[in-house]
Amino acid sequence: MMRPVLVRRDRVLPAVQGFGFLVGIFVALVLGAILLLVSDSNPVEVYERMFDSAFRGTDSLSRTLERATPLALTGLAVAVAGSMGLWNIGAEGQMMAGATLATGVAMMTDGLSGPLLIAVMLSCGVVGGMVLMLGPALARSHLGVNEIITTLMLVYVSIRIVEWLEVGRWKDPDSLGFPRIEEVPGQASLPQLFGRANVGVLVALGLLIVFSLAVSRTAWGYELRLAGSSPNTARYAGVSLRRKVLTALLLSGGIAGLAGAVQLTGTEVRLTPGLSNGFGFSGIIVAALALMRPSGVAVVAFVFGAVQVGGQSIQTLGVSAAISTILQAMILFGALTAVVFFNYRIRWAGSGDGSDV
Repeated sequence: MMRPVLVRRDRVLPAVQGFGFLVGIFVALVLGAILLLVSDSNPVEVYERMFDSAFRGTDSLSRTLERATPLALTGLAVAVAGSMGLWNIGAEGQMMAGATLATGVAMMTDGLSGPLLIAVMLSCGVVGGMVLMLGPALARSHLGVNEIITTLMLVYVSIRIVEWLEVGRWKDPDSLGFPRIEEVPGQASLPQLFGRANVGVLVALGLLIVFSLAVSRTAWGYELRLAGSSPNTARYAGVSLRRKVLTALLLSGGIAGLAGAVQLTGTEVRLTPGLSNGFGFSGIIVAALALMRPSGVAVVAFVFGAVQVGGQSIQTLGVSAAISTILQAMILFGALTAVVFFNYRIRWAGSGDGSDV
């Protein structure tokens, strides 16, 4: 009986991940068109509306950048941990923790000037994300507890805390009995660049550049990658694995917390249980498609931001916005499948002697 076996190719095309991403987009568009046809929608009309709403004109581009900013930050958060072979699945909760601490500080220091208040809130966002990540980081570095479970479980803890605050001490006295937290001070809003794009875009881009250079050009980045790819070699070279695990996870949590503070000061006006809006979970897909490389996160985040903005616009055509989520999933699976076949080829092996055919 013959069975398929994956055999690694002797020569792999350069920039295989970039080709895989393009293939993933193509596959998503084709399968999405089939899905739209089945649901009696015109794929050309739907895709044209999505493209126009995401790219045509400065206002459309600003909405895409606004959407891409938290995706880039959460994608970077996951990528920083992933560069050491770790998985931060809880960026969604760390966003909420960062926004929560930033809101609390804003309530206590609303007399500060705008730039200073924004700087304090963004810094507190980083601290909030790190605080939520501290438990999983210590458990992973000192006890070997899998960080996937612990980071994911804390997502729901952080959301429940916000739900408790909006009916407790932080409840807006003008909410007319509805659960709602007070708005942050008006001077806590990030300056706008153009349209709906704010300075958060520059914050995300700056961090992506800094971490890309740090991972690829510094001894710290080399040790981080070495510890993730070959722990035994890292130990032999004198690298402290505990310290690297702790550092990588705390940085990851801090960046995700910053994403929450940027979302609060740039797009939202108050802390809500839905502030993270799935950006933390989408960041996992962004980082995976970027192969955990900060340099690739920006491109993937921008494309996903455009898909999400386009998905919102097609509701006027009677098409569900869920199509954007489906397209994101199809891009992921299409890209991963393409990368596998770029790196491997199929051989049919006999079950008797294992000979290839």
